[in-house]
Amino acid sequence: MGELGRSSGGTYNHRPMIDREQVLHVARLARLELSEDEVEQMATELSGILDHVDRISELDLADVEPTSHVVALENVLRPDEPVPSLPRERALEQAPDPDEGAFRVPSPGAS
Repeated sequence: MGELGRSSGGTYNHRPMIDREQVLHVARLARLELSEDEVEQMATELSGILDHVDRISELDLADVEPTSHVVALENVLRPDEPVPSLPRERALEQAPDPDEGAFRVPSPGAS
């Protein structure tokens, strides 16, 4: 077995933490259609991810400062300065079906 619970072929060698039904449930929530092969692959991959999370939770991280990025980020956003907006007529000039100065879009329930 290789590093981090993987065999040399890159597959996980452990009891799956995520079963077929859980993968199908998440796929349904995400509105994904998965083939049988994809269901098995996702179960293996998601189980591997959870296995890594379990291994990380075993580490003593008391003296490790929490981070949101692996490298420090500085000045990643431009200053928030007000500027004139696009004129309404210009914004709507290429809209397929403008209505009374606004974009008309289909109702979410319409087909």
